[in-house]
Amino acid sequence: MPAPSFRAMLIGVAVSVLMSTAASASSRDVELKLRIASPPPGPRVVALTFDACSGAVDLRILNVLIEHSIPATLFVTHRWLKHNPGAITLLMAHPELFQIENHGDQHVPAITDIPSLYGLKTAGSLASVKQEVDGGAAAVLQATGKAPHWFRGATAVYSRDALDSIRAEGYSIAGFSLNADMGASLPAATVAKRIAAAKSGDVIIAHINQPSHSAGKGVAEGIQRLLASGTVFVKLDDVQTQASN
Repeated sequence: MPAPSFRAMLIGVAVSVLMSTAASASSRDVELKLRIASPPPGPRVVALTFDACSGAVDLRILNVLIEHSIPATLFVTHRWLKHNPGAITLLMAHPELFQIENHGDQHVPAITDIPSLYGLKTAGSLASVKQEVDGGAAAVLQATGKAPHWFRGATAVYSRDALDSIRAEGYSIAGFSLNADMGASLPAATVAKRIAAAKSGDVIIAHINQPSHSAGKGVAEGIQRLLASGTVFVKLDDVQTQASN
């Protein structure tokens, strides 16, 4: 086999450097963990949190929450709110159950140091991060009459400067300790099993905007398994939480 040309070797070195730089930039970013601080002894206590990024509303999940009076915290984007007025009406009819918080304006990751993550173009600058946060907040306020005070960005990953900037605006950052559906990509049986195995103190993340995915069926089933076991459900505002990197 002929030896590689000098130009080919240079290209290989350049690609390796670029890959190393990208990996280094990504390694500086943060995905926060969030748990309920010191859950009491007795029945499991968990916080259900849902992202509504775009698309529709998954009534398989929402109907279970309403039927069984299960509280949850929903993180919604401006673009989801704009296309789902009926869902907002339904949520607002049950204010005792649903805490509605900020998932951003256009579902742009709050990241400044890499150009994309999980196929999404990142904000790229603190000015764009602020636009994403403020646009989402204005939409939640308009839809609900209440200003949000929690934020979860697209992908739930943040560059450190973006994290500091969002916190400086007064937001608590919503991490999680149990990823139930991996972006609504897992099969129903796997999702149900993951949720049913939740530990007391877990903050669970799932998606409520993908009614065509099988994951939503698993979310609904997993919640019902928790309910049958005597689990206590709380909103984020109902409890003290503890965040860590």
